[in-house]
Amino acid sequence: MQSSPTTAPDSSLEDRIADIVLARFNELPAKSKPATDNEGNRSWVPLSGIVLSKVPQAQGFVLHDWHAEILAIRGFNHYLLQECHRFVESSEHTSPFIRRRNEGEESLSRGLQPFTIQERVKIYMYCSEAPCGDASMELTMSNQEDDTPWAVLPKVTDTDQPEMLKGRGYFSELGIVRRKPSRPDSPPSLSKSCSDKLALKQCTSLLSSPASLLFSPENAYLHSLILPSSQYVDSACDRAFGRTGRMKSVLNQQWNGSYVFRPFQVKTTGREFKFSRRSLGSAAPTPKSSNISALWTPVLQETLINGVLQGRKQTDPRGGSAVCRLRMGGLAMNLLRALAIPAFAHAVASPRYSDLKKTQPLENRRIVKEDARREALKGWVRNVEDDFELIPV
Repeated sequence: MQSSPTTAPDSSLEDRIADIVLARFNELPAKSKPATDNEGNRSWVPLSGIVLSKVPQAQGFVLHDWHAEILAIRGFNHYLLQECHRFVESSEHTSPFIRRRNEGEESLSRGLQPFTIQERVKIYMYCSEAPCGDASMELTMSNQEDDTPWAVLPKVTDTDQPEMLKGRGYFSELGIVRRKPSRPDSPPSLSKSCSDKLALKQCTSLLSSPASLLFSPENAYLHSLILPSSQYVDSACDRAFGRTGRMKSVLNQQWNGSYVFRPFQVKTTGREFKFSRRSLGSAAPTPKSSNISALWTPVLQETLINGVLQGRKQTDPRGGSAVCRLRMGGLAMNLLRALAIPAFAHAVASPRYSDLKKTQPLENRRIVKEDARREALKGWVRNVEDDFELIPV
């Protein structure tokens, strides 16, 4: 973790994490930031960033979820795979954050992945807004001129699965799985809220499916989620993520493959993002959110609009982000082929994304997800799985 030039020496850890993320955003080009319209009205955008700290001693190319938290996690996984690539290229490569696992660490019970995040590395996430969904329901209610819940369409399925409510529907229903917030008349979506996805990450770790093929999850869990004080509601965060909230049914749960329920801490900072919704002030017109998404890692910088690279259409494969499933899966497949691990021979022989997901590490991960959804995140409706041919990266 590098210090920000704007960080005072006596600042709290939470403030220093926030300062690092805010300073990095400030260095991005203007095209990656919210714009001001001809009438002088500025739009707002949420910001999320992941910071690693070493403790002393659609056919796959369109992003279906580019909320700040999820984009930050995708960038984190891309960085891990790029670090793997450096290890594959040079036996002399070393990293302050990851290492190769020893032969005795790899087993069916602990996982067969060749890499792990180093034991003394802690993972922090700063978010300028409370995650959408259950962790922000009280804030959503308090911001409404009319706190009447949006109407929810009648349930139309014949299954016994609890209905997953629309993003802001039924304020009185708390601790439930919700879809991403959207207009009442928007097309139906099965994309789960960021609160729900972060809650699940407490069981599966921050690793995506492609990264889970190469990394053990044991040290890949989020240590702390850092929010501005204005965005923190203790009861909401405990309900959404904590040991006594909806996740209590998986408390002390452990699974094969080094998976475990590991709840993160929620901390606060006094730092505010200059492009936050609150920065517009009460005198501003109806706040308008920006459609620009910016992604930065030490090895990547992208500007996205509607899930594809700025200037490209969603139907153009050239618009695929480096962190889309198509390219992340292709990168993971290339690394597995280069490493020539016998346990993955069948998966890498096929170019299909679905075959890559049938390997043993991902089977362990699938069981974790099913248990967490059944026991804690009831009402989670699975998305229809895409399948596509992976492109070598």
